[in-house]
Amino acid sequence: MKIKKQQLPDKSGHYGEFGGCYAPETLMGLLIDLEKEFQKIKKDKTFQKEFDYYLKEYAGRPTNLYHAKRLSAHLKTLNVYLKREDLLHTGAHKINNTLGQIIVARRMGKTRIIAETGAGQHGVATATAAALFGLKCVIYMGAEDVKRQSLNVVRMKLMGAEVRPVESGSKTLKDAMNEAVRDWVTNVHDTFYIIGSVAGFHPYPVMVRTFQSIIGKEARSQFLAKEKKLPDYLLACVGGGSNAMGLFHAFYNDSSVKMIGVEAAGHGVNTHAHSATLTKGEVGVLHGSKSMLLQDKDGQVQIAHSVAAGLDYPGVGPEHSYYQQSGRAEYVSIDDQEAVAALKLLSRMEGIIPALETSHAIAYLEKLARRVKGKASVIVCLSGRGDKDMNQISKFV
Repeated sequence: MKIKKQQLPDKSGHYGEFGGCYAPETLMGLLIDLEKEFQKIKKDKTFQKEFDYYLKEYAGRPTNLYHAKRLSAHLKTLNVYLKREDLLHTGAHKINNTLGQIIVARRMGKTRIIAETGAGQHGVATATAAALFGLKCVIYMGAEDVKRQSLNVVRMKLMGAEVRPVESGSKTLKDAMNEAVRDWVTNVHDTFYIIGSVAGFHPYPVMVRTFQSIIGKEARSQFLAKEKKLPDYLLACVGGGSNAMGLFHAFYNDSSVKMIGVEAAGHGVNTHAHSATLTKGEVGVLHGSKSMLLQDKDGQVQIAHSVAAGLDYPGVGPEHSYYQQSGRAEYVSIDDQEAVAALKLLSRMEGIIPALETSHAIAYLEKLARRVKGKASVIVCLSGRGDKDMNQISKFV
């Protein structure tokens, strides 16, 4: 396959036909200002120095690239390396993005931070960054996810954030994002919305990807140092898709490296209870951008389902849709039972308890191992740890 040189979105925020900025008039001025500020910081050494400082001294970067020897021996055909984002402060990759965005918010003079969250990890990371810089913080979270992720709700409140349960719709991530956008429209003068994934209005998808690209940059350098070559595969779970895009981006121009994103099949992709947007979705507009979307024949957004609250979303970042359409990445799906089994497998093989989101990527290793001829190397983005999921996991142990 011939790989076209990595493209940033065009000036209107499009990746091919995907992306864009479908925003209410009230927000357009702010989004234009945000785009200008983002363009400035990309060239600003002062910003980069501050961002790098907090990534290293506060979040705990660089994260390890760990060779999972027992898991590799179990799989036989795969040599597995885990990019340990679970070792970061707050327990997941989300802190990379929230630190970057909150520095932008301060530069723009915003004094109030809002965010949406599903699994709660983005909410915790946002509350953490807001506490670090002394800013007011409100987190919107679906009422169903408040129950599923009660531990993270406590963590957010401890750091001074107000957690607002959302009772509308499916009471999950999509509905939390809806309420966050309503808040933003109302309070645009002093409020900065920290979006947690590579989704939403332009410039958020490219901004989040930029802040998360440290994952792939480190992994590429670390793997080359260990193996003196590039990996054969990259593997990451995909909901909105920030951890996957963070890993994939640095390898985009390496045509020998195959990329696989793993979505949540829930109860099965042929049921109405899944979150496999790229597997079963159609083109549509949700939360400010054009991408693949789970919708019915009338174009109404369908309710998504996953055992992992962070994958329980009917849309996906527009750059992932572009990767799929162009053939640069492959997207597959793993169901709830397979994900739980993989969580147990990694826990017992390596003494590492992954988040339920990450467990979807771990689960696909078994299927990938059967596809491989000979021996192949793979980097898995271990995007988060499973502490937050203990209430749910206790039902399966």
